[in-house]
Amino acid sequence: MTTPVTAPACTWRDEGGGEAAAARILPFLEEIGIEVDWIGAHKEQLLDGLAIVNGRILIDPDTPVWPGDLLHEAGHIAAVTAEDRKTLGPIVADPTDEMVAIAWSYAASLPCELPMKHLFHNGGYRGDSAKLATSFATGHYIGAPMLGVYGMTADLRTALAEGLPAFPSLSRWLR
Repeated sequence: MTTPVTAPACTWRDEGGGEAAAARILPFLEEIGIEVDWIGAHKEQLLDGLAIVNGRILIDPDTPVWPGDLLHEAGHIAAVTAEDRKTLGPIVADPTDEMVAIAWSYAASLPCELPMKHLFHNGGYRGDSAKLATSFATGHYIGAPMLGVYGMTADLRTALAEGLPAFPSLSRWLR
């Protein structure tokens, strides 16, 4: 049995919130049922230091990682069906999946107390970090409608009519 992934055991980018941010994110992911483990021999990485293999986030402890990228990768895992989750990874970039992961990661950043500047950091999002931060800060929730289609949240009209949580609140974290 391997030792669990902990914030102090990994290398985090300080400009992304560093170890303190990771120390809030890792227990959240464990609580909702998304496993984070060591990368080991798996090198199928889309992001430096992170991979998704068999529905788990794998991390390289020696590669500096943006803590918010844990939430983004978790969003990919959370948005697939339970059946598909078990075999998910490595991720092939798909625009719809990316938007869903972005919306999910924003919703997850709130209970993790991760500031938007750390979630939408300058080291990612193909240069669109500032646009994403502005979009979410002004209530333009890119990807959130798909979370509604997946039954994970509701738009404001549906939420008010049916007494459901509206985005950025989620009624469930896993599809």
